[in-house]
Amino acid sequence: MLEATNTTSNSAVANPALAAEAKIARVAVTVFPLLVIAAGVAGFLAPGVFKPLAPSVPYLLGIIMFCMGLTLTPPDFASVARRPWAVALGIVAHYVIMPGAGWLIAVLLQLPPELAVGLILVGCAPSGTASNVMAFLAKGDVALSVAVASVSTLIAPLVTPALTLLLAGSFLHIDAGAMVLDIVKTVLLPVVAGLLARLFLKNLVAKVLPALPWASAVVISVIVAVVVAGSAGKIVAAGGIVFLAVVLHNGFGLGLGYLAGKVGRLDGKARRALAFEVGMQNSGLAATLATAHFTPLAALPSAVFSVWHNISGALVAAWLARKPLQD
Repeated sequence: MLEATNTTSNSAVANPALAAEAKIARVAVTVFPLLVIAAGVAGFLAPGVFKPLAPSVPYLLGIIMFCMGLTLTPPDFASVARRPWAVALGIVAHYVIMPGAGWLIAVLLQLPPELAVGLILVGCAPSGTASNVMAFLAKGDVALSVAVASVSTLIAPLVTPALTLLLAGSFLHIDAGAMVLDIVKTVLLPVVAGLLARLFLKNLVAKVLPALPWASAVVISVIVAVVVAGSAGKIVAAGGIVFLAVVLHNGFGLGLGYLAGKVGRLDGKARRALAFEVGMQNSGLAATLATAHFTPLAALPSAVFSVWHNISGALVAAWLARKPLQD
């Protein structure tokens, strides 16, 4: 995650550090989808190599969440107190739009139960770890983006299982209690550990911060490879409908997230931030939960989402960056 710095392109040019940060973000956004695609192809072509890694997926997600915790600072949470309405609007929009859209698309496309649950589970996950990078590239409100992503992640142990049970319980049996424990272990505890490490090991953490986005990208790619390997035999038959469902799901999130900011009378920068906070999901968490609680096929929407939301996010960010901000 980027530090919560709200800048324009002019200030980035004036400040070499910000210019370098912008360059790193653009490179990461370009390379990350390619890395995830390569991982998916590898998992499909060599499932025997990656399938045995399935039990390690929760630990891999824990690494990603620990890296996220390392990027958080007290000012990130202070921004929640300064702008409670904007943050609350982002959280409500995220946990209403994406779960609802996932359920609606699953019903309209008549997805098989496993795929329907997988898509709904993606919608019920917290904000994606790359959402604030996209907000930065789109010249959006990065401080708001970080605040919404942080809060949505911290409340995920309660909200994600409850919404999944409510919306997906008619498709498959949902053990919400076990899901709560899994999210606490793989998300909440690693994030808190990372935050504490940032507070008490400042000098050491400062040295590794530049490598965190790349470490997260590599780990997410491994998770995608493992998930794809687990359902490699069914991807050819189900891949088309899953891709359509994911594109629609992500598109609804990006568009309605921006609209939510407009309805809430937020400024142009905040609207751009909410577009990515609503439309981009923590698909690594969704894949982990789907693998642990359902079947490898249920994790397929998460794997596709991991690839697509980074591609669409980069394209939308580039488009918004070229549009003048209107308050």
